[in-house]
Order: sequence, then structure tokens, then C-alpha cells
Amino acid sequence: MAWNVSGLMRMGRFLLLVIFFLPCEVTSSVLTVNNRTENYILDTGLGSQESLECAVQNHTREEELLWYREEGTVDLKSGNKLNSSSVCVSSISENDNGVTFTCKLQRDQSVSVSVVLNVIFPPILSGDDFQTVEEGRDVKLVCSVKSNPPAQMMWYKNSNFLNLEKNYQVLQTSESLQLSITKVEKSDNGTYSCVANSSLQTETKDFHLIVKAVHKG
Repeated sequence: MAWNVSGLMRMGRFLLLVIFFLPCEVTSSVLTVNNRTENYILDTGLGSQESLECAVQNHTREEELLWYREEGTVDLKSGNKLNSSSVCVSSISENDNGVTFTCKLQRDQSVSVSVVLNVIFPPILSGDDFQTVEEGRDVKLVCSVKSNPPAQMMWYKNSNFLNLEKNYQVLQTSESLQLSITKVEKSDNGTYSCVANSSLQTETKDFHLIVKAVHKG
């Protein structure tokens, strides 16, 4: 019995050594994007071009990579998938602001690195240049704005700061500055200027309001 116990102990130590030296099946590969191992924000500007280089570190075999733009996959050429892969983001516009690119390991997609584009650009204003309204009606001037960093917004009338009279109401959202005028009067006729002031520059857009007299039949 003693020999059996001793033999079992030796066998147990042998099995422990075998288990200890077995190759680990858990993913040990590490991804980098532009030499970074963590998710990060990439500052860029309008019209710029950015190259995102994804690479597998510590790989012991060929690893296939996947790229995503938001939730959609990026088509990659066959020679741009194994162990390293790059995507080029060109002609960057304000619409690319906040877009996320993610590189993933194909066999274990929990291994990934994401890059969020932070597109810096001055205010871009848009809206209807001319509006015509009859006296007594309500009208709304909507100045749409895109800006990063965000801009301070205000209204002017005929080049003077707009005093919020009883029939004026201003509403600002992250995407627009709105001016509502209730029961329009002839004196509301004029040019309203939407002014956006950011740390980059100040932009102005004019809105021309034409008030027509009511024709009584």
C-alpha cells in the first residue's frame, strides 16, 4: 500500500508538471492601433486624412483582423488582414465627428481597440435665407448649427442685439438656434442675424423676414 501511495504522489506531480507546461489556449494576443493598446480619441480637422494602423502583438500564429466603422464592417483587401491591417479615412468632414473605428481579432472579437474621431471645425450655419409672413401670423426662424467645439449662439436684428420682446421667444438646442415670433407685426420686418461664436472663429448667417399686410377682400 505504501508503494501505491508513493507511486500515486509521483504520478500526481508528473501530471501537475504536464498541465503547467501545456500551451495556453486563452487568447494572449494584444492589439494596438497606432501603437496604442487602449481605446482613444483622435483629434483631427476638416479635409484631413488619417491612417489607422492595427497590429497584433505577441501572436503565435497568423491572426486575421476585422475593421468596423460604427456597426458596419469595412471591406479589406486580402493582403490587408493578417497580423496587421490599416484603414485610411480621407476627406474628413464635420459628419465624421464622433464616428468610431474599431479593430477586432477575428477569432476572439472581445479583443479590440476603438478610435473615436474628434473633428475640430468652426461653426457651420444653415437655414432658409428668406421667409415671408402675413401680419398677425406666427413665424419661426431656424438657424441650424454644427460646431466643434460648441459655439455660443445669439440673435441680432438689423445689426443690433435682439431684445426679447413679448412676442419673441428663443430656443437653443445642440443643433440649432430658433427664434419664434408670435402675431407678427409690420415692425418685425427686417434682417435677423444668427451669430455663432466658438474658440476657433465667429460665423454669421442672415435671415430676411418680410412681413406682408393682410389683404382684406
